[in-house]
Amino acid sequence: MSETAIVAGPDPDGLGDALTDEGFSVTRIEDVVSSSTLEAAGIDDAAMLVLTDVGEASGIPVAKELNPDVRVVVYSEQSLPEVATRQTDLAVDPALLDVSVVAEELAAD
Repeated sequence: MSETAIVAGPDPDGLGDALTDEGFSVTRIEDVVSSSTLEAAGIDDAAMLVLTDVGEASGIPVAKELNPDVRVVVYSEQSLPEVATRQTDLAVDPALLDVSVVAEELAAD
């Protein structure tokens, strides 16, 4: 697999590393999720955008506008704002599923 996943936000659970272990090429956004940071991270060709901070949920519609086919995954204990739920493909609470399980399932899709 050579799909690209963009991980935005802090990643204390190591989902980005787990995705790398599953064969994804991972690019990270350490700054605010915006059109410029998404473009710099390669959103045009990315298969997936993973948000670990729901405070960056306003970046979801921007990502979808830049790449309508990108799969949006939120991995956070916090709830998504209502405005972002319709464009999110998967939301997972870290307390419920370990990163290795999530990464394995994302790679299988």
